[in-house]
Parts: sequence; structure tokens; C-alpha cells
Amino acid sequence: MNNDKLIRGLFESIDRKDTTAFCSFLTEDCELTFGNWVPVSGKNAIFDTIDNFFKSINGLSHNLAEAIEKDDSIVTYGVVTYTRLDNNKVTANFCNVFKMNGNLIRQYRIFVDISQLYS
Repeated sequence: MNNDKLIRGLFESIDRKDTTAFCSFLTEDCELTFGNWVPVSGKNAIFDTIDNFFKSINGLSHNLAEAIEKDDSIVTYGVVTYTRLDNNKVTANFCNVFKMNGNLIRQYRIFVDISQLYS
């Protein structure tokens, strides 16, 4: 399994705040867990959640350090910089864990501390 193109495309869609492109990487029944938020299931619910998140910030940029693949799992980690609505920047370490179904993500877990983003 070599998903370099998929991972690059996914993070590019996120950094563009392109919710439609982001959701194109997900199965219809995908489950998303973002930090300590309540898990969200289904592509439509995930679209709404991520779209609202994108609207709550001016921008974001991921610096991906590494992606590790094993069986149907991909783990990525790095640093993300968020630009708040007041244009101040917040940087945090992140780790994502994907469970794949072919070339689509069926479980998406985001481990990041965004507590400073809205304070």
C-alpha cells in the first residue's frame, strides 16, 4: 500500500479549506473523531462539521513530518499552524490515524490540542 498521493491530496484539500474535496477522501459511512469533540458518523455530517470548523478560522497549514502505513492503517504526524479569525497564529503537533477501505478513509482520528485556537 502506497498512499503518498492520497495523503498529499488530503492535506492540500484541508489547507485550502475545501470541504468538498476533503470529503471526497471519505467513505459514505466514515467516522471522524477530531480531538476531544464528539465523534461524527457519515459523510454528510462530517461535511457539516468540517465546513463549520473551516469557517471558524482564517486558515491552516500542515507540515507533515511522516506517514507510516501498515495493513489497512495510515498514521501521519507533524505540525499544524492555524490562523485564527483575529489573524493570530496557533501552532500544534498533530497525529492522524486513518483506517482505510481501499483508497478511501473509513475511520479518521485526529489527535491535536486546539484549546488555544478559540481562547
